[in-house]
Amino acid sequence: MTIGAKDKIDRELVRKYSKLKMDNPETTKLVDSQKMLSAMNDYAMMQRSMIEMNSKLKDICNDVTSKSVVYLRLRFNPPKIKKS
Repeated sequence: MTIGAKDKIDRELVRKYSKLKMDNPETTKLVDSQKMLSAMNDYAMMQRSMIEMNSKLKDICNDVTSKSVVYLRLRFNPPKIKKS
């Protein structure tokens, strides 16, 4: 399972903003880099947990669905042909 741009618009936005460079070095002083990395790590861990939970939920739903299926035994009795 991949994480990233899912459609054409997202891919174009990623391509556009990946080429941008910071022209104003004073803005780096506004945000503590360790705090930013910590926040990014927390977000990534939450996203990973959500993906794992989604996978487990799909497995549980598939198990419940497969165990609740009832197969019926069908008997085919062709009509008897009368001999004359």
